[in-house]
Amino acid sequence: QVQLVESGGGLVQPGGSLRLSCAASGTIFSIYTMGWYRQAPGKQRELVAEITNYDTNYADSGKGRFTISRDNAKNTIHLQMNSLKPEDTAVYYCKVSYRRRAGGNPYDYWGQGTQVTVSS
Repeated sequence: QVQLVESGGGLVQPGGSLRLSCAASGTIFSIYTMGWYRQAPGKQRELVAEITNYDTNYADSGKGRFTISRDNAKNTIHLQMNSLKPEDTAVYYCKVSYRRRAGGNPYDYWGQGTQVTVSS
C-alpha cells in the first residue's frame, strides 16, 4: 500500500507563486518517477512536470516558470510555480511510479489532487 500526501494548493493572484509538495510512503522498494499532472474543468489530465533519478521533464506550458525538485531520502517532490496565470487553474495531481520489491512489477499511484486557482 502506498500513500501520497499532497500539499500547497490554494488561491493566488496572477503573477504570484505557489509551491506544491508530494510525499510518498508505504511499501516502496524503489521509485522511478514522481511527477505532477493537472486537470482543468472540461479538459483532459495533462503532464505538468516529472522527475527521475537522472532527469526532469516539463510541459511547454510550464517551462521557465515551474521547477520540480526531489528529496530522495524523503520520497518527496516539490513543484515551485512562479508567474502563475489564470490558465494554470486546475486540480493538480501527484503521481508516483514505483516497485514494491526488487524485480517486481512497476506500479503507478495517484494522489487525490490539490486545487490551484489563479484569479484576481
